Amino acid sequence: MEGLIMTAQLLLSLSILIVAHEWGHFFAARTFKIKVEKFYLFFDFLFPMANVMNFSLFKTKKGDTEYGVGWFPLGGYVKIAGMVDESMDKEQMKLPAQPWEFRAKPAWQRLIVMLGGIIVNVIAGVLIFIGMAYFIGDRYILNDYVNTHGGVQSMEIGQQLGIQTGDKIIKINGKPFEYFDEITKTDVLLSQNSSYTVLRGDKEIEIAVPENFVEKFSKKESLGKFLLPRRELVIDFVAKDSIAGKIGLMPGDRVIEVEGKPVFYFDELRSGIESRKGDSLSFKIKRGEQVLSFNEYFKGHINIGFSVAAPIGIEKTVTYSLGQSILIGPGRAFDVIIVQVKAIGKMIRGDISFKNSVSGPIGMAKMYGGTWNWERFWRMTGLISMALAFMNLLPIPGLDGGYTMFLLYEMVTGREPNEKIFENALKVGMAILLALMAFAIFNDILK
Repeated sequence: MEGLIMTAQLLLSLSILIVAHEWGHFFAARTFKIKVEKFYLFFDFLFPMANVMNFSLFKTKKGDTEYGVGWFPLGGYVKIAGMVDESMDKEQMKLPAQPWEFRAKPAWQRLIVMLGGIIVNVIAGVLIFIGMAYFIGDRYILNDYVNTHGGVQSMEIGQQLGIQTGDKIIKINGKPFEYFDEITKTDVLLSQNSSYTVLRGDKEIEIAVPENFVEKFSKKESLGKFLLPRRELVIDFVAKDSIAGKIGLMPGDRVIEVEGKPVFYFDELRSGIESRKGDSLSFKIKRGEQVLSFNEYFKGHINIGFSVAAPIGIEKTVTYSLGQSILIGPGRAFDVIIVQVKAIGKMIRGDISFKNSVSGPIGMAKMYGGTWNWERFWRMTGLISMALAFMNLLPIPGLDGGYTMFLLYEMVTGREPNEKIFENALKVGMAILLALMAFAIFNDILK
């Protein structure tokens, strides 16, 4: 069921963004009175073989344009008259140019048509981030609270970096910071010469962040394997069929001892459970002024069966006015592109692995999570919208950036690029894109 929910969220998100992108091309083309023959969500052929398995799930015609939903869910397209595109319809190009065709228009108009999809993706991304700021705001964990309530619980990735449970992170890249969430910001993990300054006892220790450290966060669940605020052992919820439920533990109870050792934090409870000997687990809880002792058969169990309460005062909620949101949204949207540029730079320098950095549809679907969460859905949709805009601008034939590259050449030199060169470049570009797509999917499966 979780897989279906992940897939449904990804398909809905991509459908919204594909329609928005193709509408950008459509709107620009119609503005310059260029005929648009088709407007399709997904492909109505086996991409990139335009004459194989030609059918649609739905189609209707309005004016000169056929609108439809294709069966092959890897993109979408608008078929603009007088232009060689995903459909590879070259027969039309053999006829004399008509005034309503793409090729008959000035280069600057064709450039705007080609950039229309990217522009709309950027606008959509910016609007989503503005909406997120205005309607949801931000929730932050206060770093001062973490540092005055036991410091961090260092998980697998944090331990590999050299951070220990109980450390207090006081600086990032030599600067104090307010929110605990800043330690996992992608731009921090991608920056060169990054470091954390921790307070261990009375001693300040600077811990350098390796150049390839961001690879540790290639999975959605990785953040929970890095650093967490330490949690006090005050019970919040008790599972009915667990040991805790059967012996009558209650919300508000505090665990104070495990296997004869005093405990205060959740990580100490885990250590006590893992270090036990024999098939039983002994522990004590405090309920009001009363101390209760237990010695329970524990073979085959991994936990007692309760969750601990979220500390009061650890979070800060920030709300924004519409004006503030309009100022904040664009910056957050374009931060996505800055992160993409930094990541590509690290891949080019060899600091991070291309294989570990690339995700296909399976990896993307997992990022939405197995439950439907509208806040996470729109945040992911905004991220993907900006990432699509950036990727489409890359100068690879077959992408909008590839067409833009040839149009800029024409505008600078005053002559059109050789038709054969253009067609062959388009074939090579599509081959590269298909190879990348196949690699990403295969890489997902391996992961």
